[in-house]
Amino acid sequence: MEPRLENRELPILMVYDQDGSWEPHEVAEAAEETRRLMAALRRHGHSVVPVPLPDADIAAQLEPYDPADYIVFNWSEGFPGVDRSDHAVAKALESLQFTYTGAPGEVLALSRDKCRVKELLRARDLPTPDWCVVAVGDAADWAIFPAIVKPAYEHSSMGMTSRSVVLSAAELAEQVASVHEQFEQPALVEEFIDGREFHVTLWGNGTIEMLPPAEMDFSDFADVRDRICGYDAKFNPDSDSYRRIRSLIPAPLDAEQTRALEATCVAAYRALGCRDYARLDLRLRDGVFQVLDINPNADVSKDTSFSCAAKVAGYSYGAVGSRIVRLAARRHPRFGGR
Repeated sequence: MEPRLENRELPILMVYDQDGSWEPHEVAEAAEETRRLMAALRRHGHSVVPVPLPDADIAAQLEPYDPADYIVFNWSEGFPGVDRSDHAVAKALESLQFTYTGAPGEVLALSRDKCRVKELLRARDLPTPDWCVVAVGDAADWAIFPAIVKPAYEHSSMGMTSRSVVLSAAELAEQVASVHEQFEQPALVEEFIDGREFHVTLWGNGTIEMLPPAEMDFSDFADVRDRICGYDAKFNPDSDSYRRIRSLIPAPLDAEQTRALEATCVAAYRALGCRDYARLDLRLRDGVFQVLDINPNADVSKDTSFSCAAKVAGYSYGAVGSRIVRLAARRHPRFGGR
C-alpha cells in the first residue's frame, strides 16, 4: 500500500464566484468567506491557488493549470448571470478533466427539483411531508393546513418568508400566485410540520459519517408562521429570525432518536447520490424524521451549521476543508489510492 499523501502534496484550485452584478457588500462578503477558507486550508498545509469565475468561460480561467496536478475545490454556486447553473459548473469541470469536490452535475441539477427529490424519497420509502405541485397559472387543489409554499426549483430558502406558511385556502392561493409571479416557476405546496427542525451534516463516500446534528430552536416565536428557517434567518443579520432562531449543537436527542435520525439521513444521502458532503433538513413528527430538503455541496462557510457541527466533533475549519479535498482526491487519477 502506498503511503498517505501529506497535505502539501495535495495542491488546490479554489474555484469561486465573482459576479459583477453583485452589490458591493455582497462582493466583500464573498471575498472574505473565500479568503477565510483558503487561509484555513493553507494553515492545514495545502497550497491553494484562487481561481475566480467572472463569467461562464471557466475553460479560460483554468487553462494555465494541469488537471493532473490539482484538486479543484468547487466553491461556486453557478456561473455569473446564469440562474441555477451550479450543475453546469460541475459538468464543465468534469469535461475539462478536473477532479473536483462535491456532487456531480446531475446530482446538483436533480437537487434543485424539489418535486423529483420528494418522489425519489417516497420511492425509497423514506418519509417526507405530503405535497403537490402547482403549475404557473393553475390553482392549488389542497386542503391540508397549515401548509408551506415554496418555489419548486430554488435553493437557500429563496422566496421563503413568514408568508410562506399558510393557514387557509385564501392565503394559499395568494402565496401560490406570488411564487408564480416572482419566480416564474411552479409552486411546491407541502404539508407544514410544526415541530422540531434539524439540520444534519453528512460526509463521506461508501462509509458515511453523520456530524453532530443541529436543532433549530424556534421557542422565541409564538406564531406558527415564524417558525421556519427562511431566507432572512440565513442571510439577513438585521432580521428577528436571524437573531432569535438559535442552533443547538449537538441537538438534544436520546440514543434511539439519534440512531433513527442517522439511518434516515444516510439513506436519503445515498438515494440522491450525494458525494463527499451534504446537509439535510428534517422535522420530527410522531417519532419519525421527515426529510424536507437535501443540499449537496452545502455551504461550508465558517459560521454555518456544517462548520459548527464539525467544530463540535473536533475538526478545525482547515481540517473540514482538507477532509473534503481528501475525499475528492480518491477520485484523482494521480492522487487516488494514496
